[in-house]
Amino acid sequence: MAYYRPIAMTDIARPPRALALAGGRCWFAQVEVLDRGRPARLAPVSEVPDAVLARLTAPRAPLAGLAMDRPQIMGILNVTPDSFSDGGRFLDPAAALAQARVLAAEGAALLDIGGESTRPGSAEVPVAEEIARTAPVIAALRDAGLPLSIDTRKAGVARAALAAGAGMVNDVSALTFDAGLAGVVAAAGVPLVLMHAQGTPATMQDAPAYDDVLLDVYDWLEHRIAVAAGAGIARGRIVVDPGIGFGKTAAHNLALIRGLSLFHGLGCPVLLGASRKRFIGTISGQERPDRRVAGSLAVALAAAAQGVQLLRVHDVAETRAALALWRAILAGDLT
Repeated sequence: MAYYRPIAMTDIARPPRALALAGGRCWFAQVEVLDRGRPARLAPVSEVPDAVLARLTAPRAPLAGLAMDRPQIMGILNVTPDSFSDGGRFLDPAAALAQARVLAAEGAALLDIGGESTRPGSAEVPVAEEIARTAPVIAALRDAGLPLSIDTRKAGVARAALAAGAGMVNDVSALTFDAGLAGVVAAAGVPLVLMHAQGTPATMQDAPAYDDVLLDVYDWLEHRIAVAAGAGIARGRIVVDPGIGFGKTAAHNLALIRGLSLFHGLGCPVLLGASRKRFIGTISGQERPDRRVAGSLAVALAAAAQGVQLLRVHDVAETRAALALWRAILAGDLT
């Protein structure tokens, strides 16, 4: 089976026959053809099957009211005591609301609110406790004019969050943890993020292994999309996330980031959540997560250059500034 990774370009000098990538600002005129057990090769777009080409080029529908023709910033708000980067800082509801307002003022297009840490080695949080952490914060923010996402694996938590005012569900298990979550999302008619993970948060970093991490993750996400669609969740409401750091070594993470444009072939918006993660600290020499901003920005710009539509980040102001400079350099876009 062949896979087709578009060679994403951003140069303003775009050839007349180049094709828009997922209806956005990136374009491509060549693809890398990948096949298990065979050397990769470059090919013109004329070699891409029509069905695959249609998914690679089709504009993505707006998501939670946000245009998907440019990178949008998803601000991270963890109301947990033990998240890897900001655990305990926003567990108090007043602190969480204050941080939400900061992220909105800094330019977040939407907020992702989570009440259970899924860092390596973390333990499961009871549903009632996760609801108590997240639902009041969401209810307090529901009229703030910013789309809200609930970061949860659990149907009960998602149901309470949606009732409180959330308009999106971000499931790091891609519907593998709680069989009831698909029905909650389908009934609510809200967008759903399907993220790849190998193993559970408690065990996922215990010697993760793949035959070909890029193709394995692609196939897994394709299967999870089919499962979601079978449960009544339209493909147009599904977002895919390769799950950086969730059952991956640093080498796996880098391979996924280098090959991000492949995931546009799934026909869904692509989300990347790499902000402040351990591999960034390993490569940059920064042990403290809050000092990994520069590395996080480098990864965010690499993702934007491959047409990724959603960037899930801790450092909203810095990411917004980096994207503004990136757009200005590429095309003289000063907006």
